[in-house]
Amino acid sequence: MKKFLLSAVTAVVAALSCWAVTDGQQYASVNGINVKNLWMLDRVHANQAYLASPIAHTNARTATMTGGIVYVSRSQEKQLVIPNSSGGNDTIMQGVIHCFDVLTGNPVRDLDLTLNGEPYSVFLGNTSIGCDNFGHIWVAPMTSATAAFIPIYMVDIESGAMTLVTNMDKGDVLARTDYLDVVGDLTLEQAQCNIMTVGHNSNNPGLPTVYRWHNEMGGDIDTWEGGFGGDPYMEFTNFYPQARIGFAMAPVVKMLLGSDDDTLYSGEYFYIDGSDEGPVLYSVDGDVIDSFENVPEDLRQRSFTANGMTEFTLEGRHFFSYVRSDMNNDGNGCQINVCELGDGDMLETMTKYWQLPADSVGKINDSGLRVHCIVTEKGVDSEGNEEITLLTFKAFNGMGVYKIGKGVTPDDGGVTGDVNGDGVCNSADVTALYQFILNNDSSKIVNGDQNADGNINSADVTAVYKIILGS
Repeated sequence: MKKFLLSAVTAVVAALSCWAVTDGQQYASVNGINVKNLWMLDRVHANQAYLASPIAHTNARTATMTGGIVYVSRSQEKQLVIPNSSGGNDTIMQGVIHCFDVLTGNPVRDLDLTLNGEPYSVFLGNTSIGCDNFGHIWVAPMTSATAAFIPIYMVDIESGAMTLVTNMDKGDVLARTDYLDVVGDLTLEQAQCNIMTVGHNSNNPGLPTVYRWHNEMGGDIDTWEGGFGGDPYMEFTNFYPQARIGFAMAPVVKMLLGSDDDTLYSGEYFYIDGSDEGPVLYSVDGDVIDSFENVPEDLRQRSFTANGMTEFTLEGRHFFSYVRSDMNNDGNGCQINVCELGDGDMLETMTKYWQLPADSVGKINDSGLRVHCIVTEKGVDSEGNEEITLLTFKAFNGMGVYKIGKGVTPDDGGVTGDVNGDGVCNSADVTALYQFILNNDSSKIVNGDQNADGNINSADVTAVYKIILGS
Protein backbone atom coordinates (compact mmCIF):
# COMPACT_ATOMS: atom_id res chain seq x y z
CA MET A 1 0.00 0.00 0.00
CA LYS A 2 2.76 2.43 0.94
CA LYS A 3 4.56 1.67 -2.29
CA PHE A 4 1.33 2.29 -4.24
CA LEU A 5 0.74 5.62 -2.50
CA LEU A 6 4.32 6.69 -3.11
CA SER A 7 3.97 5.83 -6.79
CA ALA A 8 0.72 7.78 -6.96
CA VAL A 9 2.28 10.84 -5.33
CA THR A 10 5.27 10.61 -7.67
CA ALA A 11 2.93 10.48 -10.66
CA VAL A 12 1.01 13.52 -9.48
CA VAL A 13 4.18 15.54 -8.90
CA ALA A 14 5.45 14.52 -12.34
CA ALA A 15 2.17 15.57 -13.92
CA LEU A 16 2.34 18.95 -12.24
CA SER A 17 5.92 19.66 -13.23
CA CYS A 18 6.30 17.93 -16.58
CA TRP A 19 5.43 21.08 -18.52
CA ALA A 20 7.49 23.47 -16.37
CA VAL A 21 9.57 24.42 -19.42
CA THR A 22 10.90 27.77 -20.53
CA ASP A 23 10.82 29.27 -24.00
CA GLY A 24 14.48 28.27 -24.41
CA GLN A 25 15.33 31.66 -25.90
CA GLN A 26 18.27 33.97 -25.28
CA TYR A 27 17.39 37.65 -24.89
CA ALA A 28 19.96 40.42 -25.09
CA SER A 29 20.30 43.02 -22.35
CA VAL A 30 18.96 46.38 -23.56
CA ASN A 31 19.98 49.64 -21.86
CA GLY A 32 20.93 47.71 -18.76
CA ILE A 33 17.55 45.91 -18.53
CA ASN A 34 17.29 42.11 -18.78
CA VAL A 35 14.43 39.70 -19.32
CA LYS A 36 14.07 36.07 -18.33
CA ASN A 37 11.31 33.59 -19.01
CA LEU A 38 10.22 31.73 -15.87
CA TRP A 39 7.94 29.18 -17.56
CA MET A 40 5.61 28.49 -20.45
CA LEU A 41 2.36 26.55 -20.65
CA ASP A 42 1.58 26.78 -24.34
CA ARG A 43 1.30 24.89 -27.61
CA VAL A 44 4.86 25.51 -28.78
CA HIS A 45 6.95 24.77 -25.69
CA ALA A 46 4.73 22.73 -23.35
CA ASN A 47 2.69 21.16 -26.15
CA GLN A 48 0.89 18.05 -24.88
CA ALA A 49 0.90 19.31 -21.29
CA TYR A 50 -0.89 22.46 -22.44
CA LEU A 51 -3.36 20.53 -24.57
CA ALA A 52 -4.19 18.35 -21.54
CA SER A 53 -4.84 21.41 -19.39
CA PRO A 54 -8.41 22.69 -18.87
CA ILE A 55 -7.27 26.16 -19.92
CA ALA A 56 -6.71 24.86 -23.48
CA HIS A 57 -10.28 25.74 -24.38
CA THR A 58 -11.98 28.59 -26.20
CA ASN A 59 -14.04 29.41 -23.08
CA ALA A 60 -10.81 30.14 -21.18
CA ARG A 61 -10.54 33.61 -22.66
CA THR A 62 -8.82 35.89 -20.16
CA ALA A 63 -6.27 35.82 -17.36
CA THR A 64 -4.92 38.15 -14.70
CA MET A 65 -2.19 38.10 -12.07
CA THR A 66 -1.69 39.37 -8.52
CA GLY A 67 -0.10 38.30 -5.25
CA GLY A 68 1.99 35.52 -6.77
CA ILE A 69 -0.94 33.82 -8.52
CA VAL A 70 -2.04 33.70 -12.16
CA TYR A 71 -5.83 33.45 -12.47
CA VAL A 72 -7.27 31.95 -15.68
CA SER A 73 -11.04 32.19 -16.03
CA ARG A 74 -13.03 29.57 -17.96
CA SER A 75 -16.77 29.85 -18.39
CA GLN A 76 -19.11 26.85 -18.20
CA GLU A 77 -16.48 24.21 -17.54
CA LYS A 78 -17.56 21.86 -14.76
CA GLN A 79 -20.58 19.67 -15.48
CA LEU A 80 -22.98 19.34 -12.56
CA VAL A 81 -26.28 17.48 -12.19
CA ILE A 82 -28.59 19.25 -9.76
CA PRO A 83 -32.21 18.66 -8.75
CA ASN A 84 -34.85 21.01 -10.14
CA SER A 85 -38.20 22.21 -8.79
CA SER A 86 -40.10 19.60 -10.84
CA GLY A 87 -38.49 16.70 -9.04
CA GLY A 88 -36.09 15.92 -11.87
CA ASN A 89 -32.51 16.90 -12.55
CA ASP A 90 -30.85 19.62 -14.59
CA THR A 91 -27.35 19.52 -16.02
CA ILE A 92 -25.44 22.78 -15.77
CA MET A 93 -21.90 23.85 -16.61
CA GLN A 94 -20.21 25.76 -13.78
CA GLY A 95 -17.60 28.46 -14.33
CA VAL A 96 -14.11 27.82 -12.91
CA ILE A 97 -11.03 29.93 -12.24
CA HIS A 98 -7.73 28.03 -12.48
CA CYS A 99 -4.87 29.29 -10.29
CA PHE A 100 -1.17 28.88 -11.08
CA ASP A 101 1.96 29.80 -9.15
CA VAL A 102 3.59 32.84 -10.79
CA LEU A 103 7.15 31.66 -10.19
CA THR A 104 6.82 28.01 -11.19
CA GLY A 105 3.65 27.71 -13.26
CA ASN A 106 2.47 24.85 -11.06
CA PRO A 107 -1.30 24.57 -10.57
CA VAL A 108 -2.29 25.84 -7.13
CA ARG A 109 -6.05 25.35 -6.90
CA ASP A 110 -9.30 25.60 -8.83
CA LEU A 111 -12.04 28.00 -7.81
CA ASP A 112 -15.53 26.68 -8.61
CA LEU A 113 -17.60 29.82 -9.02
CA THR A 114 -20.80 30.24 -7.02
CA LEU A 115 -23.30 33.08 -6.72
CA ASN A 116 -25.70 33.24 -3.77
CA GLY A 117 -24.63 29.72 -2.86
CA GLU A 118 -25.48 28.28 -6.28
CA PRO A 119 -23.09 27.19 -9.07
CA TYR A 120 -22.52 30.03 -11.52
CA SER A 121 -23.39 28.71 -14.97
CA VAL A 122 -24.23 31.78 -17.07
CA PHE A 123 -23.20 31.56 -20.74
CA LEU A 124 -19.76 33.20 -20.98
CA GLY A 125 -20.49 34.40 -17.46
CA ASN A 126 -16.84 34.92 -16.48
CA THR A 127 -15.46 35.71 -19.90
CA SER A 128 -13.61 38.74 -18.50
CA ILE A 129 -11.37 38.51 -15.41
CA GLY A 130 -9.16 41.16 -13.87
CA CYS A 131 -7.72 42.62 -10.71
CA ASP A 132 -8.21 46.14 -9.39
CA ASN A 133 -5.26 48.08 -7.95
CA PHE A 134 -5.86 46.74 -4.45
CA GLY A 135 -5.79 43.03 -5.17
CA HIS A 136 -9.52 42.37 -5.64
CA ILE A 137 -10.25 39.76 -8.31
CA TRP A 138 -13.35 40.47 -10.38
CA VAL A 139 -15.20 38.76 -13.23
CA ALA A 140 -17.84 39.97 -15.66
CA PRO A 141 -19.89 38.28 -18.39
CA MET A 142 -20.12 38.94 -22.06
CA THR A 143 -23.38 40.86 -22.56
CA SER A 144 -25.56 40.95 -25.67
CA ALA A 145 -26.89 43.94 -27.56
CA THR A 146 -30.24 43.45 -25.83
CA ALA A 147 -28.81 43.46 -22.28
CA ALA A 148 -29.26 46.76 -20.44
CA PHE A 149 -26.83 46.03 -17.61
CA ILE A 150 -23.36 44.55 -17.08
CA PRO A 151 -22.99 42.79 -13.71
CA ILE A 152 -19.57 43.08 -12.05
CA TYR A 153 -18.66 40.44 -9.45
CA MET A 154 -15.84 40.21 -6.93
CA VAL A 155 -14.47 36.72 -6.29
CA ASP A 156 -13.38 35.24 -2.97
CA ILE A 157 -9.95 33.83 -3.89
CA GLU A 158 -10.24 30.99 -1.38
CA SER A 159 -13.78 29.75 -1.97
CA GLY A 160 -14.76 30.99 -5.44
CA ALA A 161 -17.87 32.67 -4.02
CA MET A 162 -18.91 35.66 -6.12
CA THR A 163 -20.41 38.87 -4.75
CA LEU A 164 -22.27 41.30 -6.97
CA VAL A 165 -20.58 44.70 -6.86
CA THR A 166 -23.11 46.45 -9.05
CA ASN A 167 -24.98 46.30 -12.34
CA MET A 168 -23.52 48.79 -14.78
CA ASP A 169 -26.33 50.56 -16.63
CA LYS A 170 -25.62 50.94 -20.36
CA GLY A 171 -28.10 53.78 -20.65
CA ASP A 172 -29.93 54.51 -23.89
CA VAL A 173 -27.50 52.78 -26.26
CA LEU A 174 -27.27 48.99 -26.00
CA ALA A 175 -24.30 47.21 -27.56
CA ARG A 176 -22.65 43.87 -27.04
CA THR A 177 -19.72 44.03 -24.60
CA ASP A 178 -16.88 41.55 -24.07
CA TYR A 179 -13.85 42.72 -22.08
CA LEU A 180 -13.72 45.24 -19.25
CA ASP A 181 -11.06 47.20 -17.40
CA VAL A 182 -11.12 48.41 -13.79
CA VAL A 183 -8.82 50.97 -12.17
CA GLY A 184 -8.84 51.96 -8.49
CA ASP A 185 -10.64 50.10 -5.70
CA LEU A 186 -13.86 48.20 -6.44
CA THR A 187 -14.78 48.28 -2.74
CA LEU A 188 -14.39 52.11 -2.70
CA GLU A 189 -12.65 51.82 0.67
CA GLN A 190 -9.16 52.97 -0.34
CA ALA A 191 -9.63 54.86 -3.59
CA GLN A 192 -12.07 55.93 -6.28
CA CYS A 193 -12.96 53.44 -9.00
CA ASN A 194 -13.52 53.67 -12.75
CA ILE A 195 -14.78 50.90 -15.04
CA MET A 196 -14.73 50.85 -18.84
CA THR A 197 -15.72 48.66 -21.77
CA VAL A 198 -16.30 49.13 -25.50
CA GLY A 199 -19.16 48.10 -27.78
CA HIS A 200 -18.45 45.10 -30.03
CA ASN A 201 -19.36 44.69 -33.67
CA SER A 202 -18.22 41.58 -35.53
CA ASN A 203 -18.25 43.45 -38.84
CA ASN A 204 -16.66 46.66 -40.05
CA PRO A 205 -17.16 49.56 -39.74
CA GLY A 206 -17.65 48.68 -36.08
CA LEU A 207 -19.37 50.60 -33.31
CA PRO A 208 -18.30 53.97 -31.81
CA THR A 209 -19.82 53.23 -28.40
CA VAL A 210 -17.58 53.37 -25.31
CA TYR A 211 -19.02 52.79 -21.82
CA ARG A 212 -17.60 54.25 -18.61
CA TRP A 213 -18.71 54.40 -14.96
CA HIS A 214 -17.30 56.17 -11.91
CA ASN A 215 -17.61 56.11 -8.13
CA GLU A 216 -15.76 58.09 -5.45
CA MET A 217 -13.85 56.66 -2.51
CA GLY A 218 -16.37 56.10 0.27
CA GLY A 219 -19.26 56.36 -2.19
CA ASP A 220 -22.45 54.31 -2.30
CA ILE A 221 -21.49 50.98 -3.89
CA ASP A 222 -25.01 50.70 -5.35
CA THR A 223 -24.94 54.11 -7.04
CA TRP A 224 -22.45 54.59 -9.86
CA GLU A 225 -22.53 57.60 -12.17
CA GLY A 226 -21.75 57.71 -15.85
CA GLY A 227 -18.08 58.41 -16.45
CA PHE A 228 -18.56 60.74 -19.42
CA GLY A 229 -19.80 63.88 -17.71
CA GLY A 230 -22.52 61.86 -16.02
CA ASP A 231 -23.40 59.83 -19.09
CA PRO A 232 -22.61 56.08 -19.11
CA TYR A 233 -21.54 56.07 -22.76
CA MET A 234 -20.01 58.23 -25.45
CA GLU A 235 -20.19 57.82 -29.21
CA PHE A 236 -16.58 58.41 -30.25
CA THR A 237 -15.90 60.38 -33.44
CA ASN A 238 -12.08 60.32 -33.53
CA PHE A 239 -10.21 57.24 -34.70
CA TYR A 240 -6.98 55.96 -36.16
CA PRO A 241 -6.93 55.33 -39.03
CA GLN A 242 -9.05 58.43 -39.59
CA ALA A 243 -11.25 56.62 -42.10
CA ARG A 244 -12.57 54.35 -39.35
CA ILE A 245 -15.91 55.19 -37.76
CA GLY A 246 -16.04 52.57 -35.01
CA PHE A 247 -14.34 49.82 -33.04
CA ALA A 248 -14.70 46.35 -34.49
CA MET A 249 -14.22 42.88 -33.05
CA ALA A 250 -13.99 42.35 -29.27
CA PRO A 251 -12.30 45.66 -28.41
CA VAL A 252 -9.99 45.84 -25.41
CA VAL A 253 -9.63 48.96 -23.24
CA LYS A 254 -6.81 49.66 -20.78
CA MET A 255 -6.84 52.69 -18.47
CA LEU A 256 -3.53 54.26 -17.43
CA LEU A 257 -2.53 55.30 -13.94
CA GLY A 258 -2.29 59.05 -13.42
CA SER A 259 0.90 60.90 -12.52
CA ASP A 260 -0.18 62.29 -9.12
CA ASP A 261 -2.41 61.42 -6.17
CA ASP A 262 -5.41 63.24 -7.61
CA THR A 263 -5.30 61.48 -10.98
CA LEU A 264 -3.72 58.14 -9.99
CA TYR A 265 -6.95 56.15 -10.39
CA SER A 266 -8.96 58.59 -12.50
CA GLY A 267 -8.44 56.63 -15.72
CA GLU A 268 -8.68 59.82 -17.74
CA TYR A 269 -6.30 58.40 -20.35
CA PHE A 270 -6.79 54.95 -21.85
CA TYR A 271 -5.89 52.78 -24.81
CA ILE A 272 -8.48 51.11 -27.02
CA ASP A 273 -7.51 48.29 -29.37
CA GLY A 274 -10.31 47.20 -31.66
CA SER A 275 -8.77 45.20 -34.52
CA ASP A 276 -7.24 48.39 -35.91
CA GLU A 277 -3.69 49.24 -36.93
CA GLY A 278 -2.44 49.24 -33.35
CA PRO A 279 -3.81 50.53 -30.02
CA VAL A 280 -4.99 54.14 -29.85
CA LEU A 281 -4.49 56.35 -26.78
CA TYR A 282 -7.54 58.48 -25.89
CA SER A 283 -8.45 61.08 -23.30
CA VAL A 284 -11.75 60.94 -21.45
CA ASP A 285 -13.21 63.58 -23.79
CA GLY A 286 -12.75 61.24 -26.75
CA ASP A 287 -9.71 62.92 -28.32
CA VAL A 288 -6.94 60.85 -29.89
CA ILE A 289 -3.74 61.52 -27.95
CA ASP A 290 -1.44 59.02 -29.67
CA SER A 291 -1.57 56.25 -32.24
CA PHE A 292 0.59 54.09 -34.49
CA GLU A 293 0.35 56.60 -37.33
CA ASN A 294 4.04 57.55 -37.18
CA VAL A 295 5.41 54.36 -35.65
CA PRO A 296 8.29 52.85 -37.69
CA GLU A 297 7.27 49.99 -39.94
CA ASP A 298 9.33 47.38 -38.08
CA LEU A 299 7.37 48.09 -34.88
CA ARG A 300 3.94 47.87 -36.43
CA GLN A 301 1.66 44.91 -35.83
CA ARG A 302 1.92 42.06 -38.30
CA SER A 303 -1.84 41.54 -38.16
CA PHE A 304 -4.77 43.31 -36.58
CA THR A 305 -7.11 40.64 -35.26
CA ALA A 306 -5.81 40.34 -31.69
CA ASN A 307 -6.28 43.13 -29.16
CA GLY A 308 -4.20 43.87 -26.09
CA MET A 309 -1.71 46.34 -24.60
CA THR A 310 -0.42 47.79 -21.33
CA GLU A 311 1.98 50.41 -20.00
CA PHE A 312 4.32 50.03 -17.03
CA THR A 313 7.18 51.90 -15.38
CA LEU A 314 10.55 50.47 -14.35
CA GLU A 315 13.41 52.42 -12.80
CA GLY A 316 11.65 55.65 -13.80
CA ARG A 317 11.37 54.56 -17.42
CA HIS A 318 8.05 54.22 -19.25
CA PHE A 319 7.40 51.01 -21.17
CA PHE A 320 4.67 49.92 -23.56
CA SER A 321 3.77 46.35 -24.47
CA TYR A 322 1.37 45.39 -27.25
CA VAL A 323 0.38 42.51 -29.55
CA ARG A 324 2.94 41.99 -32.29
CA SER A 325 1.35 39.03 -34.08
CA ASP A 326 -1.80 36.99 -33.69
CA MET A 327 -2.94 33.40 -34.14
CA ASN A 328 -3.41 33.82 -37.90
CA ASN A 329 0.01 35.26 -38.65
CA ASP A 330 2.44 33.60 -41.05
CA GLY A 331 5.53 32.33 -39.23
CA ASN A 332 5.54 33.09 -35.53
CA GLY A 333 2.31 33.73 -33.66
CA CYS A 334 0.74 35.20 -30.53
CA GLN A 335 3.74 37.33 -29.57
CA ILE A 336 4.01 40.69 -27.84
CA ASN A 337 6.54 43.50 -28.16
CA VAL A 338 8.06 45.18 -25.12
CA CYS A 339 9.28 48.71 -25.89
CA GLU A 340 10.53 51.74 -23.98
CA LEU A 341 8.66 54.93 -24.80
CA GLY A 342 10.95 57.77 -25.90
CA ASP A 343 10.64 61.55 -25.99
CA GLY A 344 7.27 62.72 -24.72
CA ASP A 345 6.29 59.12 -24.00
CA MET A 346 5.06 58.92 -27.58
CA LEU A 347 4.62 55.69 -29.51
CA GLU A 348 6.56 56.98 -32.52
CA THR A 349 9.69 57.43 -30.38
CA MET A 350 9.60 54.04 -28.66
CA THR A 351 12.54 51.65 -28.75
CA LYS A 352 11.98 47.93 -29.08
CA TYR A 353 13.53 45.80 -26.34
CA TRP A 354 12.22 42.30 -27.01
CA GLN A 355 9.59 40.21 -28.75
CA LEU A 356 8.17 37.74 -26.24
CA PRO A 357 8.54 34.92 -26.79
CA ALA A 358 11.12 35.19 -29.53
CA ASP A 359 9.61 32.15 -31.23
CA SER A 360 5.90 31.68 -30.50
CA VAL A 361 3.17 30.81 -28.01
CA GLY A 362 1.16 29.19 -30.77
CA LYS A 363 -0.81 30.12 -33.85
CA ILE A 364 -3.98 28.08 -33.73
CA ASN A 365 -7.10 29.97 -34.69
CA ASP A 366 -9.26 30.15 -31.60
CA SER A 367 -12.67 30.40 -33.28
CA GLY A 368 -12.45 34.17 -33.41
CA LEU A 369 -11.30 35.20 -29.92
CA ARG A 370 -9.55 38.53 -30.23
CA VAL A 371 -8.24 39.29 -26.74
CA HIS A 372 -4.58 38.89 -25.79
CA CYS A 373 -4.00 39.54 -22.09
CA ILE A 374 -0.82 41.37 -21.08
CA VAL A 375 -0.58 41.86 -17.31
CA THR A 376 2.29 43.35 -15.30
CA GLU A 377 3.05 43.61 -11.61
CA LYS A 378 5.87 45.64 -10.05
CA GLY A 379 8.09 44.29 -7.28
CA VAL A 380 11.67 44.28 -6.02
CA ASP A 381 14.35 41.61 -6.25
CA SER A 382 16.57 40.36 -3.41
CA GLU A 383 18.97 43.26 -3.98
CA GLY A 384 16.25 45.89 -3.79
CA ASN A 385 16.11 46.54 -7.54
CA GLU A 386 12.74 47.20 -9.14
CA GLU A 387 11.52 44.38 -11.34
CA ILE A 388 8.45 43.65 -13.41
CA THR A 389 6.62 40.34 -13.59
CA LEU A 390 4.87 40.08 -16.96
CA LEU A 391 2.15 37.61 -17.94
CA THR A 392 1.32 37.00 -21.59
CA PHE A 393 -1.84 34.97 -22.23
CA LYS A 394 -3.51 34.17 -25.55
CA ALA A 395 -6.68 32.12 -25.45
CA PHE A 396 -6.41 28.63 -26.97
CA ASN A 397 -2.67 29.02 -27.50
CA GLY A 398 -1.14 29.39 -24.06
CA MET A 399 0.67 31.61 -21.60
CA GLY A 400 4.03 32.41 -20.05
CA VAL A 401 5.56 34.54 -17.31
CA TYR A 402 8.68 36.73 -17.59
CA LYS A 403 10.81 38.73 -15.17
CA ILE A 404 12.15 42.11 -16.35
CA GLY A 405 14.70 44.29 -14.55
CA LYS A 406 18.34 45.29 -14.29
CA GLY A 407 18.88 42.68 -11.55
CA VAL A 408 17.36 39.86 -13.60
CA THR A 409 19.85 37.21 -14.73
CA PRO A 410 19.00 36.35 -18.33
CA ASP A 411 18.83 32.76 -19.52
CA ASP A 412 21.66 31.46 -21.65
CA GLY A 413 19.04 30.06 -24.00
CA GLY A 414 19.78 26.46 -23.08
CA VAL A 415 21.70 24.09 -25.33
CA THR A 416 21.34 24.94 -29.00
CA GLY A 417 19.79 22.02 -30.85
CA ASP A 418 18.41 20.39 -27.68
CA VAL A 419 15.01 19.38 -29.05
CA ASN A 420 14.07 16.83 -26.38
CA GLY A 421 15.25 18.83 -23.36
CA ASP A 422 17.88 16.39 -22.10
CA GLY A 423 20.62 19.03 -22.01
CA VAL A 424 22.61 17.81 -25.02
CA CYS A 425 22.31 17.98 -28.79
CA ASN A 426 22.72 14.58 -30.46
CA SER A 427 20.98 12.04 -32.68
CA ALA A 428 18.14 11.66 -30.15
CA ASP A 429 17.06 15.20 -31.03
CA VAL A 430 16.95 14.35 -34.72
CA THR A 431 14.87 11.25 -33.91
CA ALA A 432 12.46 13.36 -31.87
CA LEU A 433 12.00 15.70 -34.81
CA TYR A 434 11.43 12.83 -37.26
CA GLN A 435 8.83 11.27 -34.94
CA PHE A 436 7.01 14.58 -34.83
CA ILE A 437 7.16 15.18 -38.58
CA LEU A 438 6.24 11.62 -39.62
CA ASN A 439 3.85 10.57 -36.84
CA ASN A 440 2.82 13.84 -35.21
CA ASP A 441 4.39 12.49 -32.01
CA SER A 442 5.31 15.53 -29.91
CA SER A 443 5.96 13.59 -26.68
CA LYS A 444 9.73 14.16 -26.96
CA ILE A 445 9.55 17.74 -28.23
CA VAL A 446 10.51 20.56 -25.86
CA ASN A 447 11.93 23.07 -28.31
CA GLY A 448 11.50 21.75 -31.81
CA ASP A 449 11.61 25.04 -33.69
CA GLN A 450 15.41 25.27 -34.02
CA ASN A 451 15.50 27.82 -36.82
CA ALA A 452 12.88 30.14 -35.21
CA ASP A 453 10.60 30.29 -38.25
CA GLY A 454 7.51 29.39 -36.26
CA ASN A 455 7.22 25.87 -37.69
CA ILE A 456 8.59 22.42 -36.92
CA ASN A 457 9.61 20.70 -40.16
CA SER A 458 12.55 19.27 -42.09
CA ALA A 459 14.36 22.60 -41.94
CA ASP A 460 14.73 22.07 -38.19
CA VAL A 461 16.21 18.61 -38.80
CA THR A 462 18.78 20.22 -41.07
CA ALA A 463 19.55 22.85 -38.42
CA VAL A 464 20.15 20.17 -35.77
CA TYR A 465 22.37 18.10 -38.16
CA LYS A 466 24.53 21.18 -38.72
CA ILE A 467 24.87 21.70 -34.97
CA ILE A 468 25.87 18.05 -34.45
CA LEU A 469 28.42 18.26 -37.29
CA GLY A 470 29.74 21.56 -35.94
CA SER A 471 28.87 23.51 -39.02
